[in-house]
Amino acid sequence: MAVPTDVYVSLEFTPNPNTLKYSVNRSLLEKGAVNLTSKEEAEARSPLAVKLFAVPGICGVMIGKDFVTVTKSEAGDWDVVHKNSASLIENHLRENEPVVNESAIQDAHKGGDSEIEKKIKEILDQEIRPAVAMDGGDITFEKFENGIVYLFLQGACSGCPSSTATLKMGIEARLKKEIPEVIEVVSV
Repeated sequence: MAVPTDVYVSLEFTPNPNTLKYSVNRSLLEKGAVNLTSKEEAEARSPLAVKLFAVPGICGVMIGKDFVTVTKSEAGDWDVVHKNSASLIENHLRENEPVVNESAIQDAHKGGDSEIEKKIKEILDQEIRPAVAMDGGDITFEKFENGIVYLFLQGACSGCPSSTATLKMGIEARLKKEIPEVIEVVSV
């Protein structure tokens, strides 16, 4: 696969006021997302995230298929975070440095393989995840137990003021419609 010579990084605002999304003209991951919430976690999984965590005020980084979201702490300054993040991502990609370590590239889905779990994962992968990725987030399946679907909210979805509405009125309603065994959807 030929890598584009020019790197384009464009800023997009997300529904989460503490998270910005940087879309890039490169494929960063084949599928899924890598969500990192500390510098230590980044050191084991992503050279790009290590650089981003060095920016004062950044407390979270999520790398998606063709985007990176950064979440700032309450004390963080958007001017510092944005200016440094955009140039850091652009320079990192221009140098063709690895974005994530091979060990971090794995299927984000967990849980068993019951028919209900397969159907939940299918709806998440085909409908829900692409929609939340447009806002700089990701949602991954943790487990299905006693009628309850447990999901991880990552990137812009984590801590977003509208995440409860998305979870209950969007995802829960969609899953209940298709899978009668689903009673509730909760975030873990």
